[in-house]
Amino acid sequence: MGGDLRPGTGERLAPTPAPVGVVWGLLILNTLGSAGAKTVIPLPRSLIQLVTMGSLVVAFTLALAINLRLRIRPSAFVLLLTLLLVPSLISSLQLESGLGALFRCTRLALFVATLWLLTRWWDGGLTFVRHHIRMYFAVLGSVAAGALVAPGAAMPELYGGRLVGALWPLTPPQIGQYAAVIIGLTVLLLLDHRTDRVSAAVIIVPSLILLALTHTRTATLGMLAGLALAIGSLVLTSAAARRFFTWAVLIAVVAGVGFASALRAWFLRGQSQEYLTSLTGRAKVWDALLAAPRSAAEQLFGVGLGDKSFGGLPIDNSWLAVYHEQGWVGVTLVAAIIVVLGGVALLRPPSLARAGAIFLISYCAIASYTEAGLGDASPYLLHLGVAASLLAAPAPAASLAAPVVPRRRVPRWARRSEVM
Repeated sequence: MGGDLRPGTGERLAPTPAPVGVVWGLLILNTLGSAGAKTVIPLPRSLIQLVTMGSLVVAFTLALAINLRLRIRPSAFVLLLTLLLVPSLISSLQLESGLGALFRCTRLALFVATLWLLTRWWDGGLTFVRHHIRMYFAVLGSVAAGALVAPGAAMPELYGGRLVGALWPLTPPQIGQYAAVIIGLTVLLLLDHRTDRVSAAVIIVPSLILLALTHTRTATLGMLAGLALAIGSLVLTSAAARRFFTWAVLIAVVAGVGFASALRAWFLRGQSQEYLTSLTGRAKVWDALLAAPRSAAEQLFGVGLGDKSFGGLPIDNSWLAVYHEQGWVGVTLVAAIIVVLGGVALLRPPSLARAGAIFLISYCAIASYTEAGLGDASPYLLHLGVAASLLAAPAPAASLAAPVVPRRRVPRWARRSEVM
């Protein structure tokens, strides 16, 4: 099958090798994590960590095997991630977070190196969007299977009856994030007629059900806001986008009027208004983190890569997690990633690629307020990686043509004999 169409032209991009999709799937497996709900079949954490870390090693090895000549393309996103390794390593060498910090630095370095190897195929096409949707839909398929096999384990009281992974330890925020991202990307593909309605419904409908069962507010708000911005970028050039936007507003108004109480109950999740105002207790951890004394070196470079927690409690904020672990230098670099990707997206002419990038960037920016992950190997960096691939300039047309075989030099005596 041929590749996607070159943006703005009728030319077709060079097809991406199949192993690239395998590499992307292995990176997704690596970022699923090892901590979460109890599964139907108890899985030792050491086994899960072996699988996830092993997948990263295999991903890097396979990426290197299909790019032995180390052909890479310029990428400000991956360059900034590479620079982020500097404060991570400086702070981790102090061993304030233990030897695990150096292990996490090694993991981040391998993760970034794999992304560098994949930049060869970042050409503004939809290849990585499709890989992203397929892989995360497969993950959601395992969640749905777990809910069917063991409903009690999939909605435990420990999580307030919210949907978790019963076959693989996934938390409600993780499941909500995966569902929200692939719903948004699939909607954009449907608006640009890059997929048919049946295929889109197969992805969107089950994902919406799983998202609703997780009661994940951040993912829902991030998806809605991201889609509003992405579709808004297409309104002036796409009739389908204008129709979708109009219907979405009408449905939102009707739902807001007719189902206000049900939506409010779903949003509150049985929590009090006061508890919701404190962001389900997150504010207490944030205040304690900011009030903790730090040396000048810790303020600049952090205390080293850890498990995104403070005082035994999750930080649940990307910016504070980066400040804690990688200092102000890390915060500056992560902010530069968002600003650079967002700036490039805004400067591009309206297109599906631009809309997809805007959706992913805005989703990650919104989720960063209540979720950690922008400073370490995580699904959020993979989302931004897809955005970077959409914003990458297409490879020159000459490089897509068949390679020119050098003409073998023929001896002068042979040329004479041919003429004769």
